[in-house]
Amino acid sequence: MLAHTIQLALAPVFVLVAIGNIMNLLSSRLGRVVDRSRQLQALYRTTTDAEHDAVVREIRLVAQRIRVIGRAILLMVLAGLAIGAVVGLLFLEEFAGLALQPVIAGVFIVAISLLMMALLLFLHETRIATAALEIPETYLELERKL
Repeated sequence: MLAHTIQLALAPVFVLVAIGNIMNLLSSRLGRVVDRSRQLQALYRTTTDAEHDAVVREIRLVAQRIRVIGRAILLMVLAGLAIGAVVGLLFLEEFAGLALQPVIAGVFIVAISLLMMALLLFLHETRIATAALEIPETYLELERKL
């Protein structure tokens, strides 16, 4: 029976590995955004007029990205904790002889829901980052055939 429980616990453990990988990605993005925020804060003190307005606009976008990434990381951590609870409940069910399958299923559904919400926030953050990237048309040299 223990071997069967270990086999059942493997699927949630693989989800936990995926959550860890996504959290690594999110924390890397957060680090880059925080670095950019520090650069912009230094520019804020030295700019005026239109250049200052552009810096303020980007600071607002960076602040929004930091909030969204922070929320996504929170949801990922909660999803990871829920997956850990699923694994613990699987073993508790086995060793205590309790009928916990409905509880385990419910916690697993919560974990996957949290994971999906975090992925939606990740998508939202990447859309904010993409929208903020404005390449001047002159750099594109659209009139030139390549």
